[in-house]
Amino acid sequence: MVHEHESDKDKPLYMISVAADLTGMHPQTLRVYEQKGLVTPGRSRGNTRLYSQADIERLGLISKLTDEGINLAGVVRILDMRERQLEKDEKIDELTRRVRELEDEVHEFKMQQRITALARYEGQGPEQVLRGFLEGKDA
Repeated sequence: MVHEHESDKDKPLYMISVAADLTGMHPQTLRVYEQKGLVTPGRSRGNTRLYSQADIERLGLISKLTDEGINLAGVVRILDMRERQLEKDEKIDELTRRVRELEDEVHEFKMQQRITALARYEGQGPEQVLRGFLEGKDA
């Protein structure tokens, strides 16, 4: 599930010169990273590279990792693991939301059962209602 702020981060905005300035990298480095599949900028109608905010953040992470001495093969592995973890986190959030929905549905169902059970005993005294309700719970 893509959130609105995530789609804004993926919108291609920055030409290569601006992306280079924002990341502190040389434009040729950005081209090499694209060739190696580390980043995939969008393209304008005129085939100009356009980098999104997500691309800029990804390039920042690549820069940090390479500055720490990690080679490009290691960077590729780290980025892949990071993306897989983000996908898993998103799936966990989705499943957690679904569990809460189901818990609410179960709670509502139980409340309806209680109300229906109590309605059956309308007009009876409190002791009879309680006895009938408790017998229904045991069943």
